[in-house]
Amino acid sequence: MGVPKKASFAHLEAIPKVTLSEAAFEKLVESLIQGSWKEGDRIPPERELCQKLGIGRASLREALKALELIGMLESKVGDGTFVCPRSEFLSRPLLWAITGTDRSELRDIVEARRLLEEDIAALAAERATTEELRLIEEAVEDFRTNIDTPTAALEADMKFHLAVARAAHNEILRNSVQLLRNLMKHWLLLKLQVPRAAAMVLQQHEAIYSAIRYRDAGLARSLMSEHLTQMGRLLVEIVDKH
Repeated sequence: MGVPKKASFAHLEAIPKVTLSEAAFEKLVESLIQGSWKEGDRIPPERELCQKLGIGRASLREALKALELIGMLESKVGDGTFVCPRSEFLSRPLLWAITGTDRSELRDIVEARRLLEEDIAALAAERATTEELRLIEEAVEDFRTNIDTPTAALEADMKFHLAVARAAHNEILRNSVQLLRNLMKHWLLLKLQVPRAAAMVLQQHEAIYSAIRYRDAGLARSLMSEHLTQMGRLLVEIVDKH
């Protein structure tokens, strides 16, 4: 048996020193992931965080800015800094990944969204509580009220699909819906500015809600599939023109 060859460490490099802002970033990420701060919570004021972490305001602000960039925190002027929904943690980097490309990814996202949400609609028809049905109906009414205001109509559109996803009683599916819709926000807004598109969306939302309310899982799946197929085709046309 020969003498074992001595391992080489030439490829290893010294571990760089961590700055205060990087250390603060890691500590804050740990708090967010472990759930010390919940979705929608306002985080403590800067002075309190500086004292707790033992760093100055400049280092803390660097760390907070980094957390905003990756979608973990959102700063609201005059209100404070809040914890974003967990799906935002994933969607922001994915959005960066598709920004500036030829938009070919849109077709894949549209297909994924349709396959995901048609089954969610069927589950919602089987599982929705009375309160969840009320929230879906409320989203339909919000869309009707704001049909002529694209930005407000977009919020109502998001609200509808998330309410249906919530009624499916599956957190993984609900977060997936939110993630895909966050990625598509810009394109969805363009779609609602097309003449008659918003009216078509409202009509289809009403039909889907009716199928869910009457516990017809097959019809709910079929209507959601038809809705997202038509809207997906329109989205691709809009993006191709742009």
